[in-house]
Amino acid sequence: MLCGAQLTVDPALPCEPDECGQQDESEKYGYDQEVHECVHASTVVRAATLWQWQDCHTASNYCHTDVMLKNVAALLLDEVHPFELGVLCEVFGLDRSDEGLPVHDFAVVSAEGPVLRTHAGFTISTPHGLDRLEEADLVAVPAGSQFMDREYPEEVLDALRRAVDRGARVLSVCSGAYVLGAAGLLDGRRCTTHWRHAAELARRFPRAVVEPDVLYVDEGSVITSAGTAAGIDACLHLVRQAHGPDVANAIARRMVVPPHRDGGQAQYIKRPLPRTTCDTVGGTLAWMERHLDQEMTVEQLAAQAHMSPRTFARRFQQETGTTPYRWLLRQRVLLAQHLLETSDETMDVIADRTGFGNAAALRHQFVKSLGTTPNSYRRTFRGPMSVSEAA
Repeated sequence: MLCGAQLTVDPALPCEPDECGQQDESEKYGYDQEVHECVHASTVVRAATLWQWQDCHTASNYCHTDVMLKNVAALLLDEVHPFELGVLCEVFGLDRSDEGLPVHDFAVVSAEGPVLRTHAGFTISTPHGLDRLEEADLVAVPAGSQFMDREYPEEVLDALRRAVDRGARVLSVCSGAYVLGAAGLLDGRRCTTHWRHAAELARRFPRAVVEPDVLYVDEGSVITSAGTAAGIDACLHLVRQAHGPDVANAIARRMVVPPHRDGGQAQYIKRPLPRTTCDTVGGTLAWMERHLDQEMTVEQLAAQAHMSPRTFARRFQQETGTTPYRWLLRQRVLLAQHLLETSDETMDVIADRTGFGNAAALRHQFVKSLGTTPNSYRRTFRGPMSVSEAA
């Protein structure tokens, strides 16, 4: 059966405003609340030699560890991207001691001479060379132009390897992951980068375990973030580990960003399934699109195509590259995304129009496909007002 009413629903996830009543401002935007950040948005791999979560009675991301984070160095290469560098400067480089927040010893380090070009056309000068990395607790590599194709100075790669060997941590933002990959630091580790570059990262470094849908991955000594703003998520995660949630939340407020974002990169990727070039099931596909709100069985679809169920399933797979169930599910999720972006319909109405049957089934499949809830998706692409209007 392909009907929405028969979709399996897991135990209830945390309540959204339209399902459990109104939430206050701090709950709605994520401030001052416990958030399990490795559920959808990130992957946190906890090494027993580094982390001691066993005695903690709160969510793991709220446990204060003995991770040292006092000295931070941003490692720049030519054609660096200013925004990603700015993220590092904003989180680690500002003196917020007047608010009782910790101060990091922050430095910008050049890997290729005292003056570097940015991809925006201006230059950056710094007195710090690679020797400054030797004292850093965290070495962060922001994105840069053509990082996917270029070669890197061996002394840069050696410096990164030495940092990890002596117990420091390294962080990449966006395409900075390619620098870590060139140093061999992604081998056998989970990692991520901007979704546009994830396939190339996996091809270039086949021993890396690339996770294209998450915002960041924490592998203990090596942390990688997805594109652009995901660097903020990774940096706040590191602050939360080293200094606790209150410090991370306070920095997030100063930056006017949420301390934690729901979902991963999947919600930002347009991935419509490819159309078939044959006419065998083309008419049935069109009929399915027009009737997404209806229950369907393989037998009914086979009858539409004037085939036996076995022949229909085989032809469907050959011509679309997927099964009837998966094709139908993807089209229903795509329609739900469209309605969340463009309408103020309630979750029950959207669930009915997309064939999921009820809000719980819609939410389950939406989270499974995109890594975020329907309400979080609506907040991201329409703003918070639409949530209260549709509740």
